[in-house]
Amino acid sequence: MKPQAALATLTGAGFVLIYTALISSADGITKLLAGGYAAPQLYAVSGGLVAFFCYLANRSAPAPGGLRTTRPWAMAVRSVATVIAGVAFFYAFRLLPFAEVFIFIGLMPLMAGMMSGPILGERVALKVWVALAIGFLGVLCLFPEGLHAATWGHLIAFGACLSGTLSMVMARYVGRYERNSLALVFYPNLLNMLVMGAALPFVFTPMPLTDLGLAVAYAALLFGARWLLVIALRLLPAYTATPLMNLQFVWMVLIGAAFFNEIPDSSVFLGAAIVVGSGLYLVYAQFVVQQAPTLRPRKTVMPPAE
Repeated sequence: MKPQAALATLTGAGFVLIYTALISSADGITKLLAGGYAAPQLYAVSGGLVAFFCYLANRSAPAPGGLRTTRPWAMAVRSVATVIAGVAFFYAFRLLPFAEVFIFIGLMPLMAGMMSGPILGERVALKVWVALAIGFLGVLCLFPEGLHAATWGHLIAFGACLSGTLSMVMARYVGRYERNSLALVFYPNLLNMLVMGAALPFVFTPMPLTDLGLAVAYAALLFGARWLLVIALRLLPAYTATPLMNLQFVWMVLIGAAFFNEIPDSSVFLGAAIVVGSGLYLVYAQFVVQQAPTLRPRKTVMPPAE
């Protein structure tokens, strides 16, 4: 295996693991604030702060082209999908138990596998689909009582995962052409601020300093998580990166136990082990693909003409 390819895979996997810790912490803050405020209140503030963080980061280490994008339509699709996913997850956390939302997050690798073909042109091998299916079964194990009848909360959570996966796949697509990864974080959050800011006057509720501090912390966590994810999606195929994101279940268990008094039983941990194993296998499969030598067709030697 080429050392550069191996380093890229390991780096991408490491970034995804850090992402899971950051985004789970941000989700915990979302659930804390979701009960008392409307979605525009959180996302107008956090979107503006994340966009500002991107601007500051670009000023401190300017990249060629700055924050301009060379793929405006693809960036627009990613930005709209990001805004929809953020709002949908906000209300999913309000309507569903914290850990229950994870079952829909677990659907994201399958969605990414389905989207990678038509959008990215990436061929997904059969063994990868098998691993994704096993990972999905592991997600189902997290809820031994089975799925309840569909509610608005479940439908919203499904829509959140669908739009969230589209946002991530589009990030990998745009990342093929963009030289500055900050642009992939800047525009979705700028749109978030503009859209939510327009609705903010109709739903605004005064925030105490404690809640305002949580909103700022949420923005900082979101900025770090999305920046790392954009970089990781440049280094790993979407169907490899997204199963690793299921590791955030570990963080969700810890946060749920510490702040929401949610204690899962043993079957939940069994399902988590299956999901983690599926994600690790896909990283291994990526190494195997990179290690396989490229076979060149032999030249056919024609006999001399008589």
